[in-house]
Amino acid sequence: MRVTRDSAQQAQPKTLRHFFRRLGERWLSRRVPRARAITLNHSRLFILPTRAGLGYLLVVAVLWLLATNYENNLVFALTFLLISVFVILPVHTFANLSGLRLQLLSTEPAFAGDFAEAKINLSREDKREREWIQVHWPTEEGAYVDLCEERSADFRVALPVLERGRVQAPRLRVESRFPLGLFRCWSRIDLDVEFLVYPRPLAGGPLPLGEALVEGESGPVRRGGDDYASLKPYQPGDSLRHLAWKQYAAGRDLYSKEYESRTDTRLWLDWALLDGRDVETRLSNLCHWALQAEKQGIAYGLRVPGTTLPPSLGMEHQQRVLGALALFPKWGG
Repeated sequence: MRVTRDSAQQAQPKTLRHFFRRLGERWLSRRVPRARAITLNHSRLFILPTRAGLGYLLVVAVLWLLATNYENNLVFALTFLLISVFVILPVHTFANLSGLRLQLLSTEPAFAGDFAEAKINLSREDKREREWIQVHWPTEEGAYVDLCEERSADFRVALPVLERGRVQAPRLRVESRFPLGLFRCWSRIDLDVEFLVYPRPLAGGPLPLGEALVEGESGPVRRGGDDYASLKPYQPGDSLRHLAWKQYAAGRDLYSKEYESRTDTRLWLDWALLDGRDVETRLSNLCHWALQAEKQGIAYGLRVPGTTLPPSLGMEHQQRVLGALALFPKWGG
């Protein structure tokens, strides 16, 4: 395989970017370690001017040049006033986040391709009112929270999840641009948010009622199957293929063989029923069947390699079934 000069030049910045990103993550992990409850303080908060703040400084610089050039005292006074506001603002922006406590309350399972939600509590211990606080994952808008009259508030933030299994969420970003938006104070915290993600439901045909019989269990007897059951006296009209010729040759009366089979009329979501499909498709089909069975009120069980759940109904049973599908080994087949 030949590597061109352009591809090598493109790969080098990506490698450097990845290196510095990992270096930054390690530094951040030491400074703001993972915890289910975190209090923001001076060592965990960062503050810089926003684009509006840089534009504000540009206006101040222009006013300073005008005041110096024309020796205008009013422009000097306006310039000093704007500078004093700019100097004071970082203190208020920083204080708007300092001392806040964030705690993870719970997480909700989700389906692959959907949004998973985490419930978080934001609280303050002092009497200072906090306004315009944004909590979000970097790619999402998240939630805006104000703590004015109340001391704490619960809110939810959502994260798109693409793959089934246990998904560790990235660091949350807590930020504020209060009061004028000229400075942005932020922190990146890890509340140890982990989501259980179910397979994406995918229709795989009608519900397989009575198509699977678990070993060791029996169901209603059906005449005319493939399993030998017993002998019965011969009656005219019985099939000649079922005559017990061996017993008749031994001098006994003429008998006919009876055959039967046992079926299970309960619904079993069986891995073997989806033979020929890849692992993820099978899990998606089983997930869809489980949702349909629960919706229709049909007791259903699950049978996948390594796990067998007896037929039942209810939210707890559904969560056990979907959880088993979500945690099925990704290398299984």
